[in-house]
Amino acid sequence: MARYREPLCRLCRRDGDKLFIKGDRCFTDKCAMERRKYAPGLHGQKRVKFSDYALQLKEKQKVRRIYGILERQFRNYFEAAAKRKGITGEMLLQSLELRLDNVVFRLGFAANRNQARQLVTHGHFLVNGRKVDIASCRMKAGDVVAASEAAKKIPCISESIAKAEHRGLPVWLESDAQAVKGKVLHIPRRDEIALNAKEQLIVELYSK
Repeated sequence: MARYREPLCRLCRRDGDKLFIKGDRCFTDKCAMERRKYAPGLHGQKRVKFSDYALQLKEKQKVRRIYGILERQFRNYFEAAAKRKGITGEMLLQSLELRLDNVVFRLGFAANRNQARQLVTHGHFLVNGRKVDIASCRMKAGDVVAASEAAKKIPCISESIAKAEHRGLPVWLESDAQAVKGKVLHIPRRDEIALNAKEQLIVELYSK
């Protein structure tokens, strides 16, 4: 599987927005976007006028990087969203938000989505009492996500819970930090998804 191995903060600077890839670091003064609010590279500080296509592509790349998925997988999400009833952009973001690794991150059990994906693939979380090690598993309303008994002793999970207060908990989730357990209350609406993205540009890009 392809994997990005370059500095993650370059991605935020390239997109001109915080992607919160590195978790808690993004909320501190050490964040690269706080210290250098311009694109990386020799010509990063030059003013650039983007075409409509470039803006659409940039938005798609930003959302894809936030959730840490590959291009082919992202396109599959879009095609599935386009077949569903409703606003395609909103359906797309709903599908991405309901991924198991994202739910684990939103509940505050992991510092970032990369860490959440690793914890899930190593089998540290249960869905409705059954072990699930597929990070892309889609959650439904009423699903309960809980750490296994062994996982509750993992330091990074307890550390993430202790630092998760400043991130806040989405209204469509319910969390029991002491039991390391959470529940999907309902399918999130667009206004309940904390994501600075213009999903309509993504729809326009793939609709060409």
